[in-house]
Amino acid sequence: MERAVISFVVNRIGDQLIEEAVFLKDVRPRIERLHRDLRAINCFLEAADAKQEEDPRVRNWVSDIRDVAYDAEDVVDMFILKAEALRRKIFVKRIFQKPRCLHNLGKKIDDIQTNLQDISKRREILGIKNIGEGTSTSTQMLQNLRRTTPRAEKHVIVGLNEEAEKLVKQLTTGDPRRRVISIVGMGGIGKTTLAKKIYNHSRVVDHFQSCRAWVYVSQDCRPRDIFQQILNQFPYTPTGDEARKIEKLQENELGDFLHDQLKRKRFLVVLDDIWGSDDWKCLANAFPEESDGSRLLLTTRKKDVALQADAQSVPYEVKLLSEAESWKLFCRSAIPDNVTESCPPELKEFGERMVKKCAGLPLAIVVLGGLLSSKKQLSTEWEKVLKNLQAHFSSDKGVDAVLSLSYIDLPHNLRSCFLYLGLFPEDQIIPTRKLLLLWMAEGFIPQQDERRMEDTAEDYLNELISRNLVQVVTLSVNERATKCQIHDVVRDLCIKRAKEQNLFEIKKSVSSSFPSTKSRRQGIYFDLERYASTKHSTPYIRSLFFFTLKDHRSRLDFICKYFKLLRVLDLEGSFIEIPRAIGKLIHLRYLRLNSQHRTCFPTYLGNLRSLQTLDINNFRKVSTMMQNMANLRHLFISYERQDGKPLRIDTLRNLQTLSGIWFSDLQQNDTSKLPNLHKLKIKVGFDLEVSQFSNSIAKLENLRSLYLERLHDPFQLGNLRSLHCEIFQRFQPETSSYPFDLFSLNLNNFVKSDPPSIPSFVMNSWLHLSKLHLKGNIKQLPRAHEFSPNLTQLTLEGIMLDSDTMAILEKLPKLLILRLRMISKLRQGVLQVSANGFPQLKILQLASLDQMKSLNINKGGMSKLTQLQNFFCVLNIQGVSKLLHLQKVDVIDSYLDANRWASTFHHSSNWRHTKRWLDNDKGLWHFYRR
Repeated sequence: MERAVISFVVNRIGDQLIEEAVFLKDVRPRIERLHRDLRAINCFLEAADAKQEEDPRVRNWVSDIRDVAYDAEDVVDMFILKAEALRRKIFVKRIFQKPRCLHNLGKKIDDIQTNLQDISKRREILGIKNIGEGTSTSTQMLQNLRRTTPRAEKHVIVGLNEEAEKLVKQLTTGDPRRRVISIVGMGGIGKTTLAKKIYNHSRVVDHFQSCRAWVYVSQDCRPRDIFQQILNQFPYTPTGDEARKIEKLQENELGDFLHDQLKRKRFLVVLDDIWGSDDWKCLANAFPEESDGSRLLLTTRKKDVALQADAQSVPYEVKLLSEAESWKLFCRSAIPDNVTESCPPELKEFGERMVKKCAGLPLAIVVLGGLLSSKKQLSTEWEKVLKNLQAHFSSDKGVDAVLSLSYIDLPHNLRSCFLYLGLFPEDQIIPTRKLLLLWMAEGFIPQQDERRMEDTAEDYLNELISRNLVQVVTLSVNERATKCQIHDVVRDLCIKRAKEQNLFEIKKSVSSSFPSTKSRRQGIYFDLERYASTKHSTPYIRSLFFFTLKDHRSRLDFICKYFKLLRVLDLEGSFIEIPRAIGKLIHLRYLRLNSQHRTCFPTYLGNLRSLQTLDINNFRKVSTMMQNMANLRHLFISYERQDGKPLRIDTLRNLQTLSGIWFSDLQQNDTSKLPNLHKLKIKVGFDLEVSQFSNSIAKLENLRSLYLERLHDPFQLGNLRSLHCEIFQRFQPETSSYPFDLFSLNLNNFVKSDPPSIPSFVMNSWLHLSKLHLKGNIKQLPRAHEFSPNLTQLTLEGIMLDSDTMAILEKLPKLLILRLRMISKLRQGVLQVSANGFPQLKILQLASLDQMKSLNINKGGMSKLTQLQNFFCVLNIQGVSKLLHLQKVDVIDSYLDANRWASTFHHSSNWRHTKRWLDNDKGLWHFYRR
């Protein structure tokens, strides 16, 4: 990781030598020397890294290098801050203060130089040789990474079938009183894996039809949050007044409320990873004793917790895998695409010896397999891993030794990225887009020639996934990870290593241990107000994360005062009064916040010229000062349509994502000056002029994704009396991964005359456009040949079509995903798919098609369809039995004859289904082929 730190500092100094050439004139030779020396010493770090795990002297030497690099980074960043402040002062003050500023800078550089010389001398004593500045084996591996996607399939559960059947029987039969079934075992042994298998078992789903909930407890048990999560998963929908009353309930009151809701219900609640007896005492009273055969399923590392929860129930203790089971799991994880579950003979001896070291612990085996899957299948490679594993077992045991080895085996550029995941709370699901943008802002992702940093960052994540260090939670339809998380045992390693290297620290309360003055990042697990009141002694913090923000209305003055070198500030979830001083945080690269009042975008934010990602909401107007943010790559904004000066963005040549802009602003810019824009989400009014719009979009030569939303101007509604869109909860079922955020759309009535519509426009000149989302009234679709020739994803939402929709869409040659949401005025209420229509379509989603009566799929149509999603549509689908490749069907409905649905599928006897309840008494039925 030290190499990544020094590389970042070296690049930072090099950039400043260019940008501040005139200002640095008097001290330039000393800065150039520091730049050269840091580059030189970086060449020795890979050799040192191989030794530092074995030799504490080398470990201390590497630590000293890291500290010097941090010192150099602090000096450079503080100088930039002062130089910027000097520029704003009047000429006379600048003349007198500049020499003193340069003198102090030169003195600090000399001190760093002296430390570097001492470190260099000790290198020779320790026998660390220069391995050259060329590409190392690790960096070479990363450069040669194919653009692969993480594996969608999980490792098949090994050795748990018999145990699962016994536990399913305990949950579904026996005592009519509420009982607690506990799964006990050490971290990484597979407790949660077994619990999920049981929770989704068809007999369990049928037995607890309307009342199942899964909550994660963890070491930081928060009873109120747990009660709320359980309520959210049960079929209970409070009115607006009830919801407001519930929100005001205290912890005990909410527990009593949950107790009342569970009376006379048969429920199953899983409390995953409960740590202490006190935690159980805080939760127990919320679950009624007399509840018609209800059950609680606990997973815990402590047997005494299980016994206290239910003294009459014998806890199930998860056993370590047998040798045969361990070997089976190892072969599946270590050898990619292993169908035979065997191992090449020349590797078998090494493999067996390594598996024996894992002592039957599934997590250790899977992580070890992930490490080996990144190696060539050569005996020399496996022998090397075995020797390293044996060395680590001298200091660590079991999974800790395997994890340590897996961490050390990571390429240098990946280590910071991996440890960074430990900043997030235990078991938190992390959006991958946010994670990749944070890695970039932190300086973990190098710029490689013409390659986008975003693509490199995604490769890094995929490599961590392939090594089984990161778990995929959801995948997009093209099998790209959209959400991820890490195991709590892996997170423990991240926190331990990060603390050793001053990468980050976690503060769980005001009374947490005194932070290191060298720590670069802080994760705050309590509220902003209390954190603001604490003493701040870490001026060199680069990143602040607040993970428990609710709807606080806070000020940022203390952050601007104490943390002047911030690169990352994430305040999502809190409404902020933005102080003027935030414009002085000129090192910021990532800023996410909501304005407390619907005010104008502060002009002083235009000073933040290092920003790469800006995500801001709740503004009335945005400033033209945004045009100064030359490094901006991703802009997410929410503001009202405005008159007067338009938003200028055509100076932002690095811009890749632009979300939330009005077309009336965009059209005032020369879009040909945005050559790197890949994603555009744009709002239009009723005054859209087709030729202007088409010409503006056509100039975006690299545009891949377009989201066009027509909003209703309150002064132009005319005869439109009622348009109501109800957005339900985001939805992620446990049983599968979905490539979208589910929301239900209920259209009331358009009366008398229709609202103005989006005119049809030709888009066949948009050659790179592959993803299109149109939201708003469209009366006429473009003809098939007028769509982008490379369109693979199409979403039509809230539109009113008079044309024959399917006759046009089924001719799109590369369309893989089609979503039709809230479409009205369908011809005769029937959608027809002709033979050979939709030749490449894999996913079809139909949502809230109130006027649709039937979907008729002729033989040969949608021949490659694998997923069908029918949400809030009462319709008859003809031809499902002809869809030979169909694997999954999801239906949301209050009343559904599941057996009738299943009988329409090809080879219906091979299909199974599960059910869970959503809000408003809606059931989700998930059908899948075995």
